[in-house]
Amino acid sequence: MSTQVESPAATHFQPFVASEAVLPEFTLRSVLVGVILGIVFGASSVYLALKVGLTVSASIPIAVLSITIFRALGKSSILENNMTQTIGSAGESVAAGVVFTVPALLLMGYALDLSRTTLTALTGGWLGVLLMIPLRRALIVKEHGKLTYPEGTACAEVLIVGEKGGSQARLVFGGFGLALLYKFLMSGLHLWKEYPEKALGKALPGATLSAEVSPELMGVGYIIGPRVAGIMLAGGALSYLVLIPTIVFFGSGLSEPLFPAAKLIRDMSPSDVRTNFVLYIGAGAVATGGIISLVRSLPMILSAFRAGVGGFKAAAATAVVRTENDLPMNFVLGGAGLLWIILSTVIYFTAGELGFSLLAAAMIIAFGFFFVTVSSRITGEIGSSSNPISGMTVATILLTCLIFLAIGKVGIEARVVALSVGAVVCIAAAIGGATSQDLKTGFLVGATPRQQQIGLVIGVTTSALAIGWVLSFLNDSNTIYFPKEAPGYTATATENRTVTLAGKTYRIHNVTEPAAGLLPGRYLINDAGQIRFIIDPGVGGIETRQLVETTGPIQGTDTGRTLRGLDDQTYRVVQVATSPEVVVEYLVDEQGQAHYRLDRRDLPYSAPKASLMKLIIDGILTQKLPWGLVLLGMFISITMELCGVAALPFAVGLYLPFSTSAAIFVGGFIRWLVDRQTGGAVSEAEAEAGSGVLFSSGLIAGGSIGGLLLAALTVVAGGFLTTLNVAEHFPALEHGAFADAWAVAVFLLLGIGLYRVARSSPVGTKS
Repeated sequence: MSTQVESPAATHFQPFVASEAVLPEFTLRSVLVGVILGIVFGASSVYLALKVGLTVSASIPIAVLSITIFRALGKSSILENNMTQTIGSAGESVAAGVVFTVPALLLMGYALDLSRTTLTALTGGWLGVLLMIPLRRALIVKEHGKLTYPEGTACAEVLIVGEKGGSQARLVFGGFGLALLYKFLMSGLHLWKEYPEKALGKALPGATLSAEVSPELMGVGYIIGPRVAGIMLAGGALSYLVLIPTIVFFGSGLSEPLFPAAKLIRDMSPSDVRTNFVLYIGAGAVATGGIISLVRSLPMILSAFRAGVGGFKAAAATAVVRTENDLPMNFVLGGAGLLWIILSTVIYFTAGELGFSLLAAAMIIAFGFFFVTVSSRITGEIGSSSNPISGMTVATILLTCLIFLAIGKVGIEARVVALSVGAVVCIAAAIGGATSQDLKTGFLVGATPRQQQIGLVIGVTTSALAIGWVLSFLNDSNTIYFPKEAPGYTATATENRTVTLAGKTYRIHNVTEPAAGLLPGRYLINDAGQIRFIIDPGVGGIETRQLVETTGPIQGTDTGRTLRGLDDQTYRVVQVATSPEVVVEYLVDEQGQAHYRLDRRDLPYSAPKASLMKLIIDGILTQKLPWGLVLLGMFISITMELCGVAALPFAVGLYLPFSTSAAIFVGGFIRWLVDRQTGGAVSEAEAEAGSGVLFSSGLIAGGSIGGLLLAALTVVAGGFLTTLNVAEHFPALEHGAFADAWAVAVFLLLGIGLYRVARSSPVGTKS
């Protein structure tokens, strides 16, 4: 292999802080503030990734906040601020890797185990940091001037401006506070609907238009820009305005259920049609889009791999200059060996075979090295936002499953192990890309690499501990129990724990493959082994209705249907028209007393990437997928590529609820209006640090944290939130004739605010 030659820019480069200068860097306050901000932004990234299947870089907002916080505490150095953003930015990458993969366990029919989630996050994060240590000099230093690392360069500019006296923290804080207030008024007080929706009715049966009017989605749309946001909306339009109505049109006359559904299409709501058919099409499209993006990057991948191998060899030399002082290679090799032992042990407790466990752990290390190298190189050329992490994870899981299939490992344990391999590699690749941006920032400002690498280990560790808990909390706080039956199906308890509902105790049965009309999931069974309820998770759930306890006499129209309540008693379903537009259903006893209200259940945490990973694993190892639907999705992605449209964002829009893509598009449209004023006269780095981007980062953090706080209040003080629900006393706010228009109007007011902020100072100027 030829020796790598430094670029001319690297040879003559001088950092902002000279290598011989000694400034405070790895201090107690820089570590503590970095840890706290990392947990906050990591938690908000979990929330965001569950909803829309993507995250946004946290480095610049954290750098801005760090400058302001330290300025309030007294004089600080640029290296302290850099250390804080280095530690804090790890949370977003760990969150992305975890949420893209781990929730697939729920979709396979297993519980979300906190210890497994945390250990997966820790091992993946540590592996990503370790492998980037020897690659730093090859990719960050020698390729300076060739690999731009746009987010890292923009973050360095923010830190340098802050050192010289500029600060834009008010933009981040302003967006955060406004989004927090907006979220409380909408989801806490219920002053307007969160999901305004319009069914097109007889004109196009099955078609619906909707929008989730949340501030965090508007912020995401502004940051990703009009092109990607528009493509996502187009995917959503295909799903909700073409595919679902088409299935309803051609399937309503069928007299038997159409595979893989268990009931007639004419009895399905649009959300049922989406769950049973369109999600498979969307998953096939997302998988193909990810693979296409990976194939397109193959020349870059091979180049990066060659550079990575050279970097490992070159890392043996000991650097003496402060700005070239990395952690030693024996630390890297020893850490990788220790991780192999830890991973082998954990996998052994799942698979029960030592040889298989050692093989799976070795695959994690090998795939991890390859894709961390690839991730770093790609983020250096096109930025973190375009880094095909999901495509790399798909490739990892595909290769893993094919290897398992070749050696005859196709059981449910092998499926869990395949997911574990993909999860750890996904987290490592995400951390590899983010670490590269941090190390680039450090290279430009004159940080000590060794200190940054230690900071990254700290950031990964603390964020992983918090992220596992946040994911479990969001799932548990939104989990519901809904009546379910499977005549003729006798179940046995497969978990040790029990659940008590309305004074009755049930055991838990895991369904890992479709059977007797039951989808994979967890179910409550009685002493006779009968299925009584589904435990529908908060993450990746499928039930669009929920039972809410209520009391009082009800007079309405008997539907002729019956349904069991949470007390396992059978009730009549009675409809009551609260307005000409709204009909509410109640579960009523023979005396006319209501016991439960049948409410709509929104599914805010669809976890699209995790659903994709589960689909691939099942498709290869069980070979029981509706491949016709999956192939439709695959060819949709291929068609979009042939038309010159990026397949992956289109496929993500096809998979996500239309309400999500519509809200993101509003943010992208505002970005388009702002960009028209600049006419492309700003650099990419300036655009990354622009006031609109910083304000949008605040909207994302504020909206996400607001959602987490409301979820926490629901668990610890649900009755208090009920008393705050203004819509209970003024139903017209959420159910009246103008409720949808009112919600859209408030959302547009928020958009006008974002536009005015971004237009007043479109790029990163001093304030």
